[in-house]
Amino acid sequence: MSVFTIEAFLALAGMVLLLVEAFFPKISLKTLGTAAIGSAVVAFFLYLGCNKDTSALPGFVAAWHQLDTLAIFYKGFALVTTILVLWLLLICSPYLKRFTVDGKFGEMLALPLIVCAGMMWMASAKDLVTVFVSLELVTVSFYVLVAATRKSVISLEAGVKYLILGALSTGILVFGIAWIYGATGSLSFEGIAAACANGGSNKTALLFATAFLLAGMGFKVAMAPFQMWVPDVYQGTSIPVTTFLSVGSKAAGFIVLTRLIDALTVHGSLIRDEVILMLVGLGAITVLVGSLPAIFQTSVKRMLAYSSISHAGFLVLALASRDSVRFDLSAGGIVAFYLATYLPMTVLGFLGIAIMRIQGQGEEIQDFTGLAKRSPLLATMLTIAFASLAGLPLTAGFLGKMFV
Repeated sequence: MSVFTIEAFLALAGMVLLLVEAFFPKISLKTLGTAAIGSAVVAFFLYLGCNKDTSALPGFVAAWHQLDTLAIFYKGFALVTTILVLWLLLICSPYLKRFTVDGKFGEMLALPLIVCAGMMWMASAKDLVTVFVSLELVTVSFYVLVAATRKSVISLEAGVKYLILGALSTGILVFGIAWIYGATGSLSFEGIAAACANGGSNKTALLFATAFLLAGMGFKVAMAPFQMWVPDVYQGTSIPVTTFLSVGSKAAGFIVLTRLIDALTVHGSLIRDEVILMLVGLGAITVLVGSLPAIFQTSVKRMLAYSSISHAGFLVLALASRDSVRFDLSAGGIVAFYLATYLPMTVLGFLGIAIMRIQGQGEEIQDFTGLAKRSPLLATMLTIAFASLAGLPLTAGFLGKMFV
């Protein structure tokens, strides 16, 4: 069995669950949730045992599908993230029922499977056309997920903001893709790298294209100055969707950025130094924009939103380290390691907040006062998660930041 078959299975499973929820409205959420998690778990175990060689792919798929080390890692990362998010959705079901029409949120259980398929396709993309199609599959699904809790006014507001700014960023990204094609004559990462290295392209056009591509992808990964949507959307949407946005959307964006930056900064590239300088500047600004406002927040989810922006800054800085290899990790390896440590701590933190939200607390930071006395286990869990996200020594988050 090839990897592509598993990805197609996930997309099909998501569509089937959407149809089942639409035509059989009396079906229980527990049944839908079990089917969704079961599909993701089956896909994960099939992925562990499948043939991960490009030769196993059908001919028409191999033309736009690659299976290198990064792709294999990010596909597994997408599957694990999806399973954890679906699990969070079931845990949060008492809370979600209060803010969805008729207490139904079947689409929230089906769409993560489609998002996962899109993320897996994105990880293997060999050209910008495949990137764009996969990215839109993920983004459009997130539009629905963000606004799914329609009885909440702030959720609808978050959905509208995300939709409008997402559409704007898509336009900017398409403009960048058009410019990179005009400058290099290719949309494949290999073709772009060759054009940048042979000196035959127009340097100004390449820089212009790079600026638009970084702006378009900057929205997807919450990179400053394109992060303005993050605090409102994170605060307005449900906790499982916030978790998925924080981890899944960021990972999907950074696998694309990793491949794009590798192509633009290949040795001998006309714009290598300029692109690295752009990344250093954007990364530093993103860390500051994420860290400083977080100090003044009273809402837990807004604080974590700014924390997510700060983490995006560290990941951008990791991409800027083109020539340095630290601890036997390349720039792409450092990004992968950082995300691998970021996933469990983010899920752990949002799980703790979800438990408190079910109890009617956990919206404001002051709700955590005295938590160690009321629930020592929950307090310990949140302390570990937040300490790692902050990058304190002896935590996994510290190792990720140290590698950067």
